[in-house]
Amino acid sequence: MDTKQDFKTLLQSANVNFPKVGDIIKGIILSVDKGEIRIDIENLTTAIVRGKEMFSESSEYANLKPGDEVEGTVIDLENENGEMELSFRTAGMQRVWDNMRKWMKQGITVKAKALSANKGGLMMQVGPLNGFMPVSQLNPDHYPRVTGGDKSRILEKLHDLIGQDLEVKVIDLDEREEKLIVSEKAVWEDAQKAVLEAYKVGDIVEGEVSALTSFGVFIKFGDGLEGLIHISEIAWQRIDHPKDLVKVGDKVKAQIIQLDRSKIYLSIKRLVEDPWKQVKDKFKIGDTVTGKILKIEPFGLMVSLDKEIHGLAHVSELSDEPMHNIQDKFKIGQDQEFIIVSLEPMEHRLGLRVAGVKGKAGRKSETSQTEEQVEEKEEKIEEKSVKEEVKIKEDKEETTE
Repeated sequence: MDTKQDFKTLLQSANVNFPKVGDIIKGIILSVDKGEIRIDIENLTTAIVRGKEMFSESSEYANLKPGDEVEGTVIDLENENGEMELSFRTAGMQRVWDNMRKWMKQGITVKAKALSANKGGLMMQVGPLNGFMPVSQLNPDHYPRVTGGDKSRILEKLHDLIGQDLEVKVIDLDEREEKLIVSEKAVWEDAQKAVLEAYKVGDIVEGEVSALTSFGVFIKFGDGLEGLIHISEIAWQRIDHPKDLVKVGDKVKAQIIQLDRSKIYLSIKRLVEDPWKQVKDKFKIGDTVTGKILKIEPFGLMVSLDKEIHGLAHVSELSDEPMHNIQDKFKIGQDQEFIIVSLEPMEHRLGLRVAGVKGKAGRKSETSQTEEQVEEKEEKIEEKSVKEEVKIKEDKEETTE
C-alpha cells in the first residue's frame, strides 16, 4: 500500500475532524522557499502554498518566515504530490470581507480613492476591493448641486473628484454579489453631531446663500453647517425659482424648522408675518381689482394682486365663450381687471373672474376645488423634489450604472 493510501486509511480509522475543501485553517510555517511555503497543520499533516496562491490581497501575508502562524483556505486535500494545498489568496479575500463587515458594524472611518465616475456616483477603491459611492452619499462640499439635476453636468463635477482620497464609512455590503457601498456623508454627519447639539427647532440663524437649485436655497452658517430652505419656505407667495428673490453670496436670516440627523431645514418666510392674515382688510368678495398675469396654465391664470397676494383665475372664469387657447387672449405680464369671487385666507387661496364675464352658479366652489387640486399637485412635486435631491438615498440600483 502506497503512502497516499496509508494516509487515507489512517484518517478513516482515526477519530479526526479533517478539514474539507473551502475550510479556512491555521498552521505554523515550516519553511519558506522560492515559490512555495510549507505549513504544519496541527501535527496532522503538512500543507503547501505555491504559485499565485501565495499572493493575497491582505498585507498580513507579506514577509512571512518559519514559526509564523498563518491562515489559508483548503483548495485541494491531495495534490499531485499527495500534499494538502492551501491558498493565501482566497483566505486573504475572506479576511478582507470580514474586515469590511466589522468596519460597517463599528462605524469605522476608512480612506478610499475615487477611481472613476458615472452618472450615479463614484467607483471607489476601498483597500483591495472596489466599492461604490452614490451621489447622495457625498458630503455637502463635494455634492454636485446642479440646477434641474442635469446628469451630464453632475458627471462633470464628479470627474473633479477622481484620484482623490476620501474618508468614508461602509454602509452596506453583499459579499456574494461583491457589492460594497460606502458613504462620505456618514463621516460628515458624525462630525456635525456635536455642532448640531447647540441648535434646536425655532432658533434663528444668519448665514450666506451658498447655492441655488430649482427646489430651494442652501445656506451656510455657524461652524461649517449648511441648511436647506425649500422653495416653499422662501416667501409666502409662489415663486418660479429661488433666483427670483435671492442670489449666491446674499446674507439672509432664517429659522430652523426641522433637524433630521445632519440635515437642517430652514425657513425665511416664517420670520415675517403671514400676509394672508390681513388679506380681508385689503380685499373682499365682489371687489374689482387690477392684477398682473404671472403664469398661464391650461387650467387658468396665476395673477399677482400685490407683492404678496396671488390669486387664480380659473379657465372657466376667463370668458363667457369657449376658449381654445388661453394665450390667444392673455399674455404674461399683462395687467387685467378681475372680480374677486372667493377668498380663503387660511388656505392661502383667492379666486378671480375676468371683469365683465358673467360667470355661472356654483363656479366659486369649482374654482376653490381647482385651486386645491393645483396646490396638492404642486406640493407633491415639491415633496418629490426634496426626496430626490436632498434626503439620503441608499438606492442600490445605482451601483449597476
